[in-house]
Amino acid sequence: MIHKSKRRSRERSVMSFGCSAMLLTAVLLQFPGCAANEPVPAYAPAPSTFDRAWSAALAAARDEGVQIVSEDRVSGIINGTRGDQEVTINMRSQADGNVRVEISQRGPKGSDAGLAGRISRAYDQRMGR
Repeated sequence: MIHKSKRRSRERSVMSFGCSAMLLTAVLLQFPGCAANEPVPAYAPAPSTFDRAWSAALAAARDEGVQIVSEDRVSGIINGTRGDQEVTINMRSQADGNVRVEISQRGPKGSDAGLAGRISRAYDQRMGR
């Protein structure tokens, strides 16, 4: 009788070990591996020539103290004022991909005749010219 009880005890420990091993395997399979995921670089498309020119024109006008009154990107027109001077910037995309920019000003004679030229220089500088 003692012999049979030792045998049953061994069978139980073998079964217990087998169940524990299966349980441990199941638990370990639940955890993901330790793989380091490298970030994938995302490249934003470069702004179009028109977008870049539009931003440079707005910034150049503001650099010279022009208060932007209206801007219509679709028609390519920016209107602003500085004192008694009215500033208009017209922009047109051309067939070759370039953007034509015209800067004009209106106001009383002698008030600030060089404003359009200064905006033009500020625009060229912002465009890297």
